[in-house]
Amino acid sequence: MRLPRRFRGRHRLRHRSSPSRLLPLSACRQTAEYARHMFIRTTALHKGVQDIDAGVNARMQRQQALYAPGRSFHFMVWEPALHMLLCPRDVMAGQLDRLSGVFGMSTVQLSVVPLGAELSVVPTHGFWIFDDRLVMAETIGAELRLTDSAEIDLYRTVWDELSRVAVSGHQAHRLIARARASLDLM
Repeated sequence: MRLPRRFRGRHRLRHRSSPSRLLPLSACRQTAEYARHMFIRTTALHKGVQDIDAGVNARMQRQQALYAPGRSFHFMVWEPALHMLLCPRDVMAGQLDRLSGVFGMSTVQLSVVPLGAELSVVPTHGFWIFDDRLVMAETIGAELRLTDSAEIDLYRTVWDELSRVAVSGHQAHRLIARARASLDLM
């Protein structure tokens, strides 16, 4: 996901929600090896030709925003996404360790929607809310840029409902640690 040129430098990513269809972890928190496996899978699915190394490098560069003072990021993932093996176990272990590393960062809040949470909404795809003027939604075949206030309000409502059941802090860290420990059991 790349922010449109007209919004770069003017908007802060406040919220990110992963989809209910249990898609992989967000690009802003991916290790280089995990990102490489995601690019390989996406390229194969879309039967496209892509420079994997360039994609991984660009994704790693964009992550620098996580460390910029004055920025604010809130990420939300589904617990099953922590257990999905779309890469080798050692790569997933490193990815989960990376997620654990965001706890304590002043610019990042990470929440997890746990298994068994009672949901009042059914999100069908991942999305990002940038301030209150832009939502970017990802489907399997398209990336949508929504600027209509009614559409943005709808995504905000979904985000708020998911936030209501998500856990953060120590509870979220425990879910990530449990997923990490499960890798050693298989």
